[in-house]
Amino acid sequence: MTSGISDPGYADRVRASFARQAFMDHLGARLTQVEPGRCEVVAAHRPELTQQHGYFHGGVMASLADSAAGYAAYSLMPADSTVLTVEYKLNILRPGQGEQLAARAHVVKPGRTLTVVQADVFAVRDGRETLCLTSLQTLMRLDGQPDDARRG
Repeated sequence: MTSGISDPGYADRVRASFARQAFMDHLGARLTQVEPGRCEVVAAHRPELTQQHGYFHGGVMASLADSAAGYAAYSLMPADSTVLTVEYKLNILRPGQGEQLAARAHVVKPGRTLTVVQADVFAVRDGRETLCLTSLQTLMRLDGQPDDARRG
């Protein structure tokens, strides 16, 4: 998706915002792709990200999907705005088992106030990807509000 870009510096703005997310840092998540209306966030397997069976915890998968979706939407928003998740529905299709998770999101319908995004989370094991989670999210654009809480 390339239409609707209102900020030519969107990629730097998205990367700077992601770098301020302490929770993503805590998960060891990395922003690996930023394109207009698209985003990828990955996290390597660590024991502290698992549940009792050794799979990635569902909360970790959901958090990666939420962050990827938020930044996919944010990439199409004006420079003087910020983004917040309003709602998401997700389905965990199978356990997250592998060396890493990759959350990939793309904007389904951009809007002036609300944007709808699909995010999928894949477990990567031995170089093969398996879809583990799919979600549909609604994100809200907040105009005139800084994305950096330290400035607001």
